[in-house]
Amino acid sequence: MKFKITTFLFITLIMNLAVAQRQDKIVVYQIFTRLFANQNLSNHFNGTLQQNGTTKFSDINQNALKSLKELGASHIWYTGVIEHATMTDFSEFGIKADHPQVVKGIAGSPYAIKDYYDVNPYLANNVKDRMKEFEALIKRTHDLDLKVLVDFVPNHVARQYKSDVKPKEIKDFGENDEKSGGFSNQNNFYYLKDALQLPSDIKPPVSFSENYAENPAKATGNDVFSAQPNINDWFETIKLNYGVDYLNNRSRHFDPIPDTWNKMYEILEYWSQKGVDGFRCDMAEMVPVEFWGWVIPKIKAKYPNTIFIAEIYNPGEYANYIFNGKFDYLYDKVGLYDALRRLIEGHGNAMDITNVWQKESGDFANHMLRFLENHDEQRIASDFFGKKPESAFAAWMLSATLHTGPVMVYFGQELGVKPDKAEGFQGNDGRTTIFDFWGLPELQDWIAKGKFNSKKIKPEQKAIRDFYKNSLHFAVKNEAISKGQFHDLQYLNAWGKSEGYNQDKLYSYLRFTDGQMLLFVYNFDLNNTINTEIKLPKDLITDRFKGKKSIKATQKFNGNEKLNISVESSELNVSIAPNSFKIFELK
Repeated sequence: MKFKITTFLFITLIMNLAVAQRQDKIVVYQIFTRLFANQNLSNHFNGTLQQNGTTKFSDINQNALKSLKELGASHIWYTGVIEHATMTDFSEFGIKADHPQVVKGIAGSPYAIKDYYDVNPYLANNVKDRMKEFEALIKRTHDLDLKVLVDFVPNHVARQYKSDVKPKEIKDFGENDEKSGGFSNQNNFYYLKDALQLPSDIKPPVSFSENYAENPAKATGNDVFSAQPNINDWFETIKLNYGVDYLNNRSRHFDPIPDTWNKMYEILEYWSQKGVDGFRCDMAEMVPVEFWGWVIPKIKAKYPNTIFIAEIYNPGEYANYIFNGKFDYLYDKVGLYDALRRLIEGHGNAMDITNVWQKESGDFANHMLRFLENHDEQRIASDFFGKKPESAFAAWMLSATLHTGPVMVYFGQELGVKPDKAEGFQGNDGRTTIFDFWGLPELQDWIAKGKFNSKKIKPEQKAIRDFYKNSLHFAVKNEAISKGQFHDLQYLNAWGKSEGYNQDKLYSYLRFTDGQMLLFVYNFDLNNTINTEIKLPKDLITDRFKGKKSIKATQKFNGNEKLNISVESSELNVSIAPNSFKIFELK
């Protein structure tokens, strides 16, 4: 196919023609399990389990899962399932209590894993049957043809990690470590010379008799090789040793295979055997890519449909972790999320979106997991971000349709969750707490005492949920989005000086297969309607619609506007309201 526009446009289109048909477009719904179905709205600041309550595995019933499937979900990510450190005492069940100085929040961080072979006892109705209750949840999920994802936290563990239920043949982390010498790739931890000194400003909201002691100190999870981590470090966690000597120019020692590699393979195998269909891998780039390139193929050899999603924030490492690390998908936070957030807040530039996909061209873009909320980010409706759920509608549709890769919804995003109180450890920062026991008021009408009935929710919430539901189904069911090729129209209209085209606030692109062509036009100006001319690539349109003098542009998704386009001119005029979008099918 030959283009007359520019060499740049020709090259970028050809690169995007290489989109691989890897699998159907997937939709991840992230459940923060502890909070998801909690109907206790006591919401005491730093409230205990008894005061504020929690979700139980059984609360995520068939009604809940049916509702999520109707929304459009194909994969459910159960966040915070594997047992982590907590200030709640379960010692009567044979689970050693955690020292409050090395726990963040009353409930604790789901990323300070205490036992990789167990689930959180507070999520079970009967603590002794906690694993059976989680296995029943896996079965309920699978019975509705939904896939199960859980967190895999490979970089660090809780300070007081100890597995109570691991298989007998498995050695615990650190059990065979040589603690007195220097670096060894067969050690699971890094040992320092001095005793641990925790930050003096740690003030747990519960009483304790003696300070936490650790001697020798182990390196802290966020690569702190000092016995004195500060309050902003991941002081409650210990860094795991994958054969990288951080104190010797990060030299790599992978022969023989480090013991931690084998232990992590055993953990992934354990959860895969239970029916887990995929893993969201926490801070994957803090673990050497060589490990991923070794372990992922080993798991997929036994469980070929398992997916691996990497939390990663260094764009310079994206290709490395996809092609050498063998990840299926990577977080698109630093790229698309950040670009769209700036636009939602009113200070971004639409040209940044072009810069994002240029860096992810070829068989790269469809490896990126797009989202506007997750447990680490501030809620769209919070006063720290978009202030109302509708502020992100245009950005969301772009996230869901820009490429064929997956898209993710965070629980309650579709109901307009707006944190406005300090829950405990983090205070009021626009996020839904991951450290505390809490109940979300915005979810209660939907939960409806276990009915999970969207018919009972408030009209304004129903409008938000309907938008997400319709957008997800639209993205999955239209082949131009789920399987098609991509063509950016930004340079054509900016360089072509299309009348009224504001390249800073407008963004447009085509998605197409042999059977369908869609045109997307977004106005990210928060205050002004834009009337603009949209130029289409003439050679592409002429080749596509051979023998036709004109084609019809019929609005899809959210309107019924119909326009005629001359094939000869290959341009149309549209009016786009503030912070909104239009989608046209070209025939």
